[in-house]
Amino acid sequence: MSAPAPSMYSDAAKQTAARLGLKPGRANLEEFADTLLALARADRNVLAVTSDSRGSGKLGPFGQALPQQIVELGIAEQNLVGVAAGLASVGKTVFAVSPACFLTARSLEQIKNDVAYSDNPVNLVGISAGVSYGALGTTHHSLHDFAVLRAINNLTIVVPADNYETREAVRAAAAHGKPAYLRFGKAALYTLPGEVTAPFALGKARVLREGNDVAFLATGETVIHALLAAAHLETTANLQCRVVSLPTLKPLDPTAVLAAARECRAVITAEEHMVNGGLGEAVAGVIAQAGLGTRFKIVGIPDEYTVTGSQADIFRHYGISMEGLAQTAREVLRST
Repeated sequence: MSAPAPSMYSDAAKQTAARLGLKPGRANLEEFADTLLALARADRNVLAVTSDSRGSGKLGPFGQALPQQIVELGIAEQNLVGVAAGLASVGKTVFAVSPACFLTARSLEQIKNDVAYSDNPVNLVGISAGVSYGALGTTHHSLHDFAVLRAINNLTIVVPADNYETREAVRAAAAHGKPAYLRFGKAALYTLPGEVTAPFALGKARVLREGNDVAFLATGETVIHALLAAAHLETTANLQCRVVSLPTLKPLDPTAVLAAARECRAVITAEEHMVNGGLGEAVAGVIAQAGLGTRFKIVGIPDEYTVTGSQADIFRHYGISMEGLAQTAREVLRST
């Protein structure tokens, strides 16, 4: 396995990961492609449909091994979703693969009507999500997808945090038989603890670390940064922080959210998405409707012109890092 991209983590963060015994993994996108290929080898009804995304979706080996099970539509995302819906309607297990920024913006009407409203079990796969495209800028960033897709009925939203969650999410989606959106980034990641003690299941949170001072509730590639922040706070501030991975953004796991809000002094959410309409607001809604007055902070991309740079640069700029999340936790606990 390749080591995580050095630029994604500071030296201190890498030292903390080593102290925790975290093993280097690879990009979730690579894990997705290999898992999909294994499923398709075992079942000829499993299909990949792409919009000129064979290379960027790591589907080259899939196309070489199973040329009869891949459909290439070119740069035509609306057609991608329509064709995928048609194939799903006749019993195929379809994974429609396209960059998240284009899939969820250009094809929103088709996702709403052809997939969700028509109940066609398409697995929409948003690749290079969030700010994975980094310096290509806002046109290629996908910071809206949680917000728009959360507003559509009959669509499960899955955002794996590491290779284990990715493998399990792809397998679960293939067997689910309902419309789903799976979101993957390009950065190499550490493998998180908890495969046995916190197994993956659609709609369920995974508690990776216990604690009652601050609860970090995170999804996708921000989870590792929350875990590192919790470990850092233990050694520097004697704080015991809970870390909860929420791989299913919709439906959210209300039991885990409310447990964190009731049992911890503060809750901080972290996401690779704009603060409007994403994980933070979903968690806030659960907490507020339960009538809880928990100290609360959303960490994500603010409602502004996003800075341009690498994914690591953008994460650090907005405090989505070990150091940034640890500082946010200190500030939240100091607040009244």
